[in-house]
Amino acid sequence: MPLEIGASATFVKTVTETDVVLFAGISGDFAPVHMDEEYARKSALGRRVAHGALTLAFMSAAASRLTTACAEKTGPGGPTALSLGFDKVRFLKPVFFGDTLTTTYTVEAIDKRRDVPRTIAKVEVCNQRGELVAVAQHIEAWVFAKG
Repeated sequence: MPLEIGASATFVKTVTETDVVLFAGISGDFAPVHMDEEYARKSALGRRVAHGALTLAFMSAAASRLTTACAEKTGPGGPTALSLGFDKVRFLKPVFFGDTLTTTYTVEAIDKRRDVPRTIAKVEVCNQRGELVAVAQHIEAWVFAKG
């Protein structure tokens, strides 16, 4: 197994209006709380917020950083990481335009009992104030080349 328990990676990104608009176009989610400043100003949050799924995409970016580092270490013919999904996803606080999010991805367990080994990682996203805004668990399968 190319990763060990405790292996970790981070992804840092400041959320911009451009990020939210582009994500709306990709996802089709044009909810006014994301897109309409006047509407959002009158909402309970008082301003526009980023999509929760955009925060989830940052979790994927952190996972990719770790798996890319692993691939660089093992070289061609090494295992390929395939995401099996995110479990226990929770959006704990709103993410506002201008927030800088730090996503930390840490391998907590390795399951070698299966035909295809899996890693289970804890994923935490904090804003610039150190507030936890989202959490999840990520499961990846590690497929080895045959032959």
